[in-house]
Amino acid sequence: MIKSWMVIGGVAFLVALGANIVTPGDRQWFKHLQRPRWLTFEKAIPIIWTVIFICAAWSAYIVWEKDPGSNVTWLIMGLYLLLEIFTIAYTPVMFRFRSLKLGTILGGTGFIISILLILAVLPVSGWAALLLVPYLIWSPIGTYTTWEMMSLNPQDA
Repeated sequence: MIKSWMVIGGVAFLVALGANIVTPGDRQWFKHLQRPRWLTFEKAIPIIWTVIFICAAWSAYIVWEKDPGSNVTWLIMGLYLLLEIFTIAYTPVMFRFRSLKLGTILGGTGFIISILLILAVLPVSGWAALLLVPYLIWSPIGTYTTWEMMSLNPQDA
């Protein structure tokens, strides 16, 4: 029997693969952009996002197990999926359009979705809501970083 955590983790993993839909030219474009001097933790960003996605998947698992298959639970699962899609879309969309502004918009939208998700999850499980706090903390940092990069790279804003 397939367990709910396997389905949730599998869906999260498959959606996350979408971040790799970039070309070498896209990567070069981003690599050559100027960054803020205070951005000293860039190499840790993939690890940070991995932890955040694990926390979000764990949160989704808790919510699913509270009331599996109910209409409300399915709607909340849809919010989890929407949040991951917007978060993952940041890289390929920003790279493809070579637009830091578009990246900032996607980042800000993810932050708003995360607030809505936490508000939806909180009545179901405090622990599940708490597991979304890392996203709520980190997302504005990433969005602000991209916004700062727009002023350093006006030709790519």
